Amino acid sequence: MKKQWSISHSHNYTKLKHTMIKIAIVSFLAIGIATSFSFLISSSPPKSYYHSLYISNSISDNASISHDLYMLTRRPHVAGTEANAQAAAYVLSTLVSYNIDSHIVSYDVSLTYPISRSLILTQPEPASEQLPITFDLRQEIYDGDPYADVAHEVLPTFHAYAKSGTVRGAVVYANDGRVEDYKTLKEMGVNITGTIILARYGKIYRGDIVNNAFEAGAIGAIVYTDRKDYGGGGGGGGGDEGWFPQAKWMPPSGVQVGSVYDGAGDPSTPGWPSIQGCERLSDDEVEKQGNVPLIPSLPVSAADGETIMRFVGGQVANEDWQGSKDSPTYRLGPGPGILNLTYTGKKAIETIQNVIAIIEGVEEPDRFVILGNHRDAWTFGAVDPNSGTAALLEVARRLMKLQEKGWKPRRTIVLCNWDAEEYGLIGSTEWVEDNRELLASRAVAYLNVDCAVTGAGFHASATPQLDKLLVKTTQQVGDPDNSSQTIYESWVAPDNSPTIERLGGGGSDYAAFVQHIGIASADVSFGKGYPVYHSMYDDFVWMEKFGDPMFQRHIAVASVWGLTALQLADEEFLPFDYLSYAYELQKNAKDLEDEISDKGIRLAPLFESIKRLRDAATKINQERKAIEENRVWAWKFKKDQEKVREINDRLMMAERAFTDAEGLSGRSWYKHLIYAPSKHDDYGSSYFPGIDDAIEEARSLSTPESWRSVQHQVWRVSRAVRHVSQVLAGELT
Repeated sequence: MKKQWSISHSHNYTKLKHTMIKIAIVSFLAIGIATSFSFLISSSPPKSYYHSLYISNSISDNASISHDLYMLTRRPHVAGTEANAQAAAYVLSTLVSYNIDSHIVSYDVSLTYPISRSLILTQPEPASEQLPITFDLRQEIYDGDPYADVAHEVLPTFHAYAKSGTVRGAVVYANDGRVEDYKTLKEMGVNITGTIILARYGKIYRGDIVNNAFEAGAIGAIVYTDRKDYGGGGGGGGGDEGWFPQAKWMPPSGVQVGSVYDGAGDPSTPGWPSIQGCERLSDDEVEKQGNVPLIPSLPVSAADGETIMRFVGGQVANEDWQGSKDSPTYRLGPGPGILNLTYTGKKAIETIQNVIAIIEGVEEPDRFVILGNHRDAWTFGAVDPNSGTAALLEVARRLMKLQEKGWKPRRTIVLCNWDAEEYGLIGSTEWVEDNRELLASRAVAYLNVDCAVTGAGFHASATPQLDKLLVKTTQQVGDPDNSSQTIYESWVAPDNSPTIERLGGGGSDYAAFVQHIGIASADVSFGKGYPVYHSMYDDFVWMEKFGDPMFQRHIAVASVWGLTALQLADEEFLPFDYLSYAYELQKNAKDLEDEISDKGIRLAPLFESIKRLRDAATKINQERKAIEENRVWAWKFKKDQEKVREINDRLMMAERAFTDAEGLSGRSWYKHLIYAPSKHDDYGSSYFPGIDDAIEEARSLSTPESWRSVQHQVWRVSRAVRHVSQVLAGELT
């Protein structure tokens, strides 16, 4: 009996033990499920709820945008002026009213302003009865102009950082002032040495127009606003409908002003921030840097440009160099018209104000999603840049609404309103240089908006890993000009695929983030270009009548801008796709191979490094997918979070590896080896800019040494791409 009882007891004990184990497992799972369920019940709604709310009609407000734009554009507000300081105060007070922690960061920077200008057209004997002509160089106030009382605050038309001096020379017409235009003039036997160039705005950056003129042998440059490009091109100079304020076109007296500085940041502090009492270069040292013009220049109106053209003789210009149908026949010169050009400017150290607002992340406060727009304008700036400033304030207002509903971002969102962009991206560059190490280690992405609205049609530029995110965002936001479809649907309609341009140009504040540090970036807008650019006619009336009468495009920009930021700030995994980057580099490398296949340049290292990048991008995508698909056990959550952070760090830091500490040859500030401005066009965007510059020089010199320099640049890019693949892979060699 005793033995039998013992065996039976043992059997029952074993059953009991198995039962208890099952109960324990079920209880553990139940606790995990209950904990997760309790977490879901007690927490705020999912991030997707807030993202949908952000783009809903219930919190968007075009009246608020219209009011902000009106308030920001009541006076001309050039960088360094009291009016621009008042605009900064308005932005700051608005952000503070939205309960967003905000402050001003000031820098003391070198700016220039006009003191005097004169332009006189003469002719050798026997002179025409019409000559001499002294141009008044003034933009006319239009009938009913609501800003006539402050028109005297508009600075005289000038080029910022233009060289002061007096020059006299025969006129040569150089079309758009590009390098290829000077090649054409040389082929046609036109002598440029000692002349004053007349060139038109539109194709390249005005600073490059002046610099190209100097390199061609000119002693001065006049840059005018051609009616064909800005005035409507029709009879009467403004098309059938006339010009502003009756139509959108530039009036005959309109002048496009702007900077001719061919660099980024304060020219007196290249590479370091312009804080109070900092080291500065002298004027002579600044000139030796090679980023400021060495000949005087002036911008003039279409009317003045055509007047000068009537006194230019010589060969008739090619058809594609001609103006509008009722313009005079464009000839090349030199002369017989002679220009006497005088410009005197002053340089001054002025204080500029960046407004910075921070919404701190609750889970990853040390990761920054940065949105930026500049505030300073050459005159009233309704399009450039304050349509973007109004959109930035709309983003801030909506984020306040989300916070009131309980939203808190995973990562920190930083809203930046830059100053002195028009002079040479100065406010943003000084801030980036001032915060270089923090940004290099913590910035997730930079999202830029400059001219938010110039008209219809969505446009985007980005580094390639953000392409899919922009597609996703635009698929969720309605088209402001067609309520039956999304922005994405209208964006792809012409060719069935979205065209996302790249950020190789130096045209706006993304430059310091992408080209100096290597931060994933994007830039968005509605419309592309507008006739009254950088003139005193870029006012609230123009925007209300022609740019965005209902301010719905402003709403759309704020929706895309903010929703993209929310995805970057709130998604557990950073929404980056480096496979698209690799495929694009592969295509660009193939184009490069086709271009120089006959020069003996080995591109195998570049193709091999791109293959490694493609493999690394595939691997990190698989790692991310594995974590998302295998989350079953609650105890794995903490370990997963550590892995998520590690993957995100690799995604964030990969773009940095495209930079090189030495920078581009002769342009050391530009560190990015994939995206940078063209050497002869700051607006231009070229892939592999170091290789591109070397090829241009090799074709000019045609020596074995110059082609070896091209090979060296190929090796540099190959090494950078390989470094990117190593960062993405996250493994030591």
